[in-house]
Amino acid sequence: MRIVRPKKALGQHFLTDLGIAGAIADTVDSCVSIPVLEIGPGTGVLTRFLIAKERPFKAVELDRESVEYLRMHFAQLGDNLIEGDFLKLDLSKLFDGGRFVLTGNYPYNISSQIFFKMLDNKDLIPCCTGMLQREVAQRICASPGNKAYGILSVMIQAWYDTEYLFTVRPDVFNPPPKVHSAVIRLTRNGRTELGCNPDLFRRIVKGTFNQRRKMLRNSIRSCMDKDSPLPACQWLDKRPEQLSVQDFIALTNLVETGGTIGNRK
Repeated sequence: MRIVRPKKALGQHFLTDLGIAGAIADTVDSCVSIPVLEIGPGTGVLTRFLIAKERPFKAVELDRESVEYLRMHFAQLGDNLIEGDFLKLDLSKLFDGGRFVLTGNYPYNISSQIFFKMLDNKDLIPCCTGMLQREVAQRICASPGNKAYGILSVMIQAWYDTEYLFTVRPDVFNPPPKVHSAVIRLTRNGRTELGCNPDLFRRIVKGTFNQRRKMLRNSIRSCMDKDSPLPACQWLDKRPEQLSVQDFIALTNLVETGGTIGNRK
């Protein structure tokens, strides 16, 4: 039997606990009747539970050794096993342009990139579940005022409701990571439009959190034209982690119009 060697360069930590794998697979059940895409199936510990759900399923794997293992042990996947890099895939072509659930045991080293790609394809992905480093999971699900609240929190919560489901110990992986993992679920909220300039919103969120120790009256300068006056608002003496998603949307509109609350141009 071929053995797949976990590769540090790919951030591979193979889950070995079938009970936990089954619980992760069941997180996709909240979004029924649409296909599932698994990222990085590795040795298929999660795959075996997902393909048993009898719904359209594809998996994308970058590691050649894992692909060979999966073709040997999950021959029923056939062309539904894609050898490639998820970050480079055209997601609109995966299920004939249809929507799908995203799931997986996400590689630690690219988990943030995976979620930013999800945001770029949010209309295709009404639900995203999976396991990732606990610290990143806490960031995604954090509320305003929490130390973990940051760029990922705001950008994802603008479009998704977030749930921190459960924590996973290091000793159920091969090799054991040095940190705990966590399983989360993201479900599209009711927002269809951001309500502000999305590019400016992104610039303000990233710009202010990159200087998160500064008050907004100082950090927001990097997001504005040199000669533009500061927007007149109640947030200037706050730090970015104190603002909700809706606050950032309102702030973006004020920066763009040069207006004040209750007097927008």
